[in-house]
Amino acid sequence: MTDNPAVMESPAEPYRVLARKYRPSTFAELIGQEAMVRTLTNAIAAGRLAHAFMLTGVRGVGKTTTARIIAKGLNCIGPDGKGGPTVEPCGVCANCVAIAESRHIDVQEMDAASRTGVNDIREIIEGVRFAAVQARFKIYIIDEVHMLSTSAFNALLKTLEEPPPHVKFIFATTEIRKVPVTVLSRCQRFDLRRIDQDRLVAHLGGIASREGANVAPAALALIARAAEGSVRDALSLLDQAIAHAAGDVGEEAVRDMLGLADRARVFDLFEMVMRGDAKAALAELGDQYDTGADPAVVLQDLLELSHWLTRLKIVPEAAAEATASEHDRTRGLELAKALSMPVLARAWQMLLKGLGEVRMAPSPLSAAEMILIRLAYAADLPPPADIVKHYVEARDNGGPGPRAPQGGGNGAPAALAVSRPMEARQAMPTLAPERAPVARAEGNVVYLQQDGAPAPRNLAPETLLPESFEAVVALFDARRDIMLAAHLTNDVHLVEFAPGRMIVRLEPGAPSRLREVAQKLKEWTGQPWLIDTSDEAGAETLGDRQREAKNALLERLKASAPVRALEAAFPGLRLLEMRALPKQGIAGPLDEEPPEDDMHDEDAPILDIFDLETDDD
Repeated sequence: MTDNPAVMESPAEPYRVLARKYRPSTFAELIGQEAMVRTLTNAIAAGRLAHAFMLTGVRGVGKTTTARIIAKGLNCIGPDGKGGPTVEPCGVCANCVAIAESRHIDVQEMDAASRTGVNDIREIIEGVRFAAVQARFKIYIIDEVHMLSTSAFNALLKTLEEPPPHVKFIFATTEIRKVPVTVLSRCQRFDLRRIDQDRLVAHLGGIASREGANVAPAALALIARAAEGSVRDALSLLDQAIAHAAGDVGEEAVRDMLGLADRARVFDLFEMVMRGDAKAALAELGDQYDTGADPAVVLQDLLELSHWLTRLKIVPEAAAEATASEHDRTRGLELAKALSMPVLARAWQMLLKGLGEVRMAPSPLSAAEMILIRLAYAADLPPPADIVKHYVEARDNGGPGPRAPQGGGNGAPAALAVSRPMEARQAMPTLAPERAPVARAEGNVVYLQQDGAPAPRNLAPETLLPESFEAVVALFDARRDIMLAAHLTNDVHLVEFAPGRMIVRLEPGAPSRLREVAQKLKEWTGQPWLIDTSDEAGAETLGDRQREAKNALLERLKASAPVRALEAAFPGLRLLEMRALPKQGIAGPLDEEPPEDDMHDEDAPILDIFDLETDDD
């Protein structure tokens, strides 16, 4: 014996981290998974237990813990040794104790990340043939099952589809899309949800109270936000925060630990860029960087703030969330009221794209500064909807377009209507309206022109009033819809026509695109068009009429005096093609004899009307 009291004391128990110490042991302690618990409760009560379960969810949401609780519930025998499967395992029977300590002979856990091959699966296949030694069911828990090889999955399929009645499989994975569908179809799937922040804050507060730690609500909100719905991550961060503060855990201590910028400074920085003060924004970013803030985290805070302000814009009641501090509520509501929805949406898009650039840039600080400069200059621009509105108004008025409004003016859609220290702001370019197109009719054909040029495609409906079928085809030509214009020209025989109504006959074997024609005409003319088909012969197609007119002109050319003179001068000459000329090359009618001098003039354009070929070619 010794008198030293230090030797007489039993060795102290090693410290267990909070994530292990407060791991749920029953379904009642499992938070946020009520749908799964309800399904299992009803299945056990009705005796409809599946032979395989697939648990999926993000990291730290409780997949492995749930698998162990299911194993205990299926094998629990109660304190008296006479119980059956239950969703409320007793935790004191031999099976519950052994499973909780991961030493039960009939409940085997396998990490598929380290055992991925066929040989590992072969051990399971051979083991399922034997009945359970001690428990009611032999249970195999395979964690990260998506890491198994393809051959290992294939080897497991037959056993998974028809296992012995004493065997249950429980799979857990964070990558459900990597699990073959042949495996998923043989399992009962449960998607474990992320834990919402309000519930996670309450859970962390209860654990902090049991640990005797004084943690501020704002600090718990920061931890819950950083955990992103993962209970294990939240408990690990809480454990670290308690050790980091070495006493009362406040918001500042958690921000220092997580490398977050001060919330008030995030609001300040967001306001600076929204009012276009790039110089102040860069200075604020530099100060935050000097105090240890990561540029990517600063942008992520701005991104989260823009999302929250957008939510407040739509649902002001969101300010009452438990995770929002009084400071956030007050300033958030003010900013949401001052900023328009297009400005918030534009800031979100620019920050989202910029966050990826910062993470990939060789100098994150420089990339973050460029993002803030972009935001500051974009804050002075009007939203695209206002630009279009002013453009349309100027076009409708028919006069010179007004200059686009500048941010900060009276009624201007700028980010924040406050004075800006930025200099040398340039006005937006003048937006000149398009002139209205002019319709010109020649016979039954309507030509649409704008100052001698083809009309633009965005014509006003009231200027398009086709009064004939030829005008309809000309409209499709003017709109550059070549396919439908060709369809109307070559495949359609007109039977009857009236503005807004046509009866036609289609060429045999030709595809019907009349519905598209009617839709286009309604869109362009502003009135519905009825196009019906008939068995009557109808008129010739426009294509046939054009070919007949061309052939008639060709015969007329062959009989003309100039062509006869050429044939006399060049025996065996044949007329192959006609082409239109910008100006008439023959002074008189075709049947007049051309002057003799013109036949020898090298500049005479008569040969440009057609191509000639001789027998010698």
